Amino acid sequence: MEPTRVRLTIPDSVDPTVLMGPADSLLRQVEDSFADSMVTVRGTQVTIIGPTREVERVTSVFSRLISMVEAGEVPTTDDVSLLVGQAQHGAAGPGSDPGEILLTYRGRPVRPKTEGQVRYVASMRDNLMTFGLGPAGTGKTYLAMAMAVAALRRHEVARIVLTRPVVEAGESLGYLPGTLQEKVDPYVRPLYDALFDITDPERGTSLVEQGVIEVAPLAFMRGRTLNDAFVILDEAQNTTPEQMKMFLTRFGHSSRFVITGDTTQRDLVGQSGLDSARRVLEGIEGIQFVELDRNDIVRHSLVARIVDAYARAESGAGAGRKGGSSHE
Repeated sequence: MEPTRVRLTIPDSVDPTVLMGPADSLLRQVEDSFADSMVTVRGTQVTIIGPTREVERVTSVFSRLISMVEAGEVPTTDDVSLLVGQAQHGAAGPGSDPGEILLTYRGRPVRPKTEGQVRYVASMRDNLMTFGLGPAGTGKTYLAMAMAVAALRRHEVARIVLTRPVVEAGESLGYLPGTLQEKVDPYVRPLYDALFDITDPERGTSLVEQGVIEVAPLAFMRGRTLNDAFVILDEAQNTTPEQMKMFLTRFGHSSRFVITGDTTQRDLVGQSGLDSARRVLEGIEGIQFVELDRNDIVRHSLVARIVDAYARAESGAGAGRKGGSSHE
């Protein structure tokens, strides 16, 4: 059977040296990932030769890389690993990407990078309430923050409310030194980190001081109605069913809620409010649950390997317990 040949033309707006990486490192990474295909680059022409299925995958990877560079991004080896994984697993291509969410204050575009993230962002756009569930590194909090800031910039909401349950590790907040805000800050710091990566720290601090952006522990939500707000509840696996019900019933007019959580990283004993919410609310119009998995991890590639290692260990421990019980 004759090998398939595809020729791509690098647009004038794309710097080939950025596309191929320093000393062609990204090009070599793609070649190593698809050993049955040959990739040749001459000037602005990229020629891919090999088995039809693999050529299609290599073409998909280069097409996405070209789109990234056109959007002003500088691809990294982690980006290539992600794109290769998507191509090999038949993940969604550029046509299903809902597009750029916003530009950070540094001019970097924020957009979903995986099939799961595409579904997550689409749900946040289309539903009043979205639950984003998945392991660390899948962009649950960061993409929710980007959507919140974008909605604020477009004047779709008047404020952003960011909240987390305060899980105390054997100490009461009252015994910690400092003011109440100083006591709470370590618990909500990841929300500030995401905010200040998207918005200029000086501008972000000003919005917090004005009350346009509020960062508070979950306990502070009791008795309130959150109108005209984009509200993010982070680390929701650490809520009790009672706390979750309390939070969800704060929903007000012209608001959007996003609830994020990872059921594998729970710090509380007993039933999780996240689990109970899924059981009670699944199928209600305006509410959607989006599952993200290890294929959606966009943090450093080491994170995906860590998640896999723990999953294998926990699976083995579970099998061991089952095996042990059969001899009792």
